Amino acid sequence: MTHRILIVDDEPRVLDGLKRVFRREPYEVLTANSAEEGLRVLASTDVDVVISDHQMPGMLGTDFLYIVAREFPSTIRYMLTGKPSLEVAIQAINDGAISRFYTKPCHELDLIISIRSALQQKALISEAMRLLRRYKNQQAKLERIQRDYPEAASALNDTEGAQPLESMGNVTYEDLIDELRRTFGD
Repeated sequence: MTHRILIVDDEPRVLDGLKRVFRREPYEVLTANSAEEGLRVLASTDVDVVISDHQMPGMLGTDFLYIVAREFPSTIRYMLTGKPSLEVAIQAINDGAISRFYTKPCHELDLIISIRSALQQKALISEAMRLLRRYKNQQAKLERIQRDYPEAASALNDTEGAQPLESMGNVTYEDLIDELRRTFGD
């Protein structure tokens, strides 16, 4: 899967420079010249990481990244600014709008490693959520089997050993096995 990075900056040379930074990385790099253009890109394309300048005409980067955090919460957000201030950094962090704050110029390798790490963390969280959904689904199926086949469920839970087939009423082991295969697959 190719990850997408959106770089938002009103300076074309900064956009070109950052595109060069990521040329050897397995990312699709998208660019926007303004926060408004960045929001249009986000509305039409799945983006994994947004890197935004702060001082842009029309909308400040902190405001833009706050909207991104609210509208696209799984998107990783970085601020890269040439006019850093403690106030801007604190506001962006406190608003939950950014993962990292960089000043221009930043060390390219730091940015690359940070993004790799963030994307790995995002993938791990996504996989954990997938496994949790699968576990809950399997648990629901097991509860349904226990509800629909109480005799079989008690036979499976018998600590003394296997119960005789006749204790399961009209349910045969073959019926139970067929139901388990349909529910959980072979």
